[in-house]
Amino acid sequence: MDRAIFYTSSARLFQGLGGVVSVLLVASFLTGVEQGFYYTFGSILAIQVFFELGLGGIITQFVAHERAHLAEEGDAFTGPERHRSRLGYLLHFCLKWYVVLAIALFVTTLVVGFTFFSYYYDSTEPVAWKIPWVLLVFGTALNFILVPISAFVEGLGKVKEVAFIRLQQQVLTQVLVWCGLVAGFKLYAASYVGIVSALVFVVYARRKFYPLLRTIYHIQIKEKVSYRHEIFPFQWRISVSWISGYFIFQLFNPVLFATEGAVVAGQMGMTLTALTAIQNFTLSWISTKVPVMSQLIAQKNYVTLDRLFGRTLRQSMFINVATLCLFFALIIVLRTFHIELGGKLLGDRFLPYVPMFLMALTVAINQYAFSVASYVRCHKQEPYMWQAITMGAACVFSTVVLGKLYGVMGITLGYAVLTVLSGIWIRAIYVRKKKLWHNE
Repeated sequence: MDRAIFYTSSARLFQGLGGVVSVLLVASFLTGVEQGFYYTFGSILAIQVFFELGLGGIITQFVAHERAHLAEEGDAFTGPERHRSRLGYLLHFCLKWYVVLAIALFVTTLVVGFTFFSYYYDSTEPVAWKIPWVLLVFGTALNFILVPISAFVEGLGKVKEVAFIRLQQQVLTQVLVWCGLVAGFKLYAASYVGIVSALVFVVYARRKFYPLLRTIYHIQIKEKVSYRHEIFPFQWRISVSWISGYFIFQLFNPVLFATEGAVVAGQMGMTLTALTAIQNFTLSWISTKVPVMSQLIAQKNYVTLDRLFGRTLRQSMFINVATLCLFFALIIVLRTFHIELGGKLLGDRFLPYVPMFLMALTVAINQYAFSVASYVRCHKQEPYMWQAITMGAACVFSTVVLGKLYGVMGITLGYAVLTVLSGIWIRAIYVRKKKLWHNE
């Protein structure tokens, strides 16, 4: 495990464990209504996927392609003028484009949030949400502007440096949220962390990357990268999967907020936070093996590849299921013994048993599905686009219709059934593509 993998896995691990701490603190220091706002904030902010549409990852790939033809000498790159020009153009393109997108993101998200919460919030409990929402959206827009810089630098080969920054951001922002909740800042506890996270990146990048980026930015542009003919053919496929992912994972809270109120939306948000923490933690077993698996595929060493993947998959599945069982047992204990924290019953902050079990079941299935999808994508192929489109559309229909008719029970049951069917489809693609590619 090199430092890049170590920093990445450490950030995931801290995010997972930190999510558990955050769940306890949110339950202790926020009311049920405030908890609903807290988690629905995140779901609405996720609409930034519609603005980026996978462009960050594409920038990394294109920069890496041009970088492969150049040699780094101090704070400059030397080599063929064509590749230097295209590298410089990519930096100009992504910086200008993301500034425009960030402004659009800020205005759109701000308006959507104010409209949504003003229309659907009908509780008599007063909640100070407007200023926290403005600060949160502003911090999100700031971090959005920084996406092309981190993507560009990663493409230059500075992977471990960017991973280290993200680890620092993860640790600092989690700690700030905890301190804010304990100090009684309520929804303000998470409102300023985006701004702090952006400042952490700027301070570090200013010291480590600015001289190099400045040199690249001032390269004379003689040849450009065509967005229409080179970038867009890649982006539209990736953007479809990104948008589908939003409709799969981010609609639950807003729909429940609108149909059943902030308290139920908060229960869903709390449950999803705990389950996502488990998912992120156990997926690190697979994600840290991606570089090794990619190398084995390049070498066509499929025997070692399958041995490694099989062992890792079994380990991650065992840990995933065991952790889910432990989580479920913990909720039973909290409710059986009426355990309180900060004068509030912790068990009441999560979904009822049946919906919670259905959501936990989807986490176990997705652990397998995400793992085999990672295995397939290590072959530099994306065969899951139509699966993502179908799953996204089905989830929108299921969440909106069943949520309106049957509430949280309808949403969780519909999602569980769709996840089972999706898992079968993902496995079928995995088996077929593996047989095709490995027999070539």
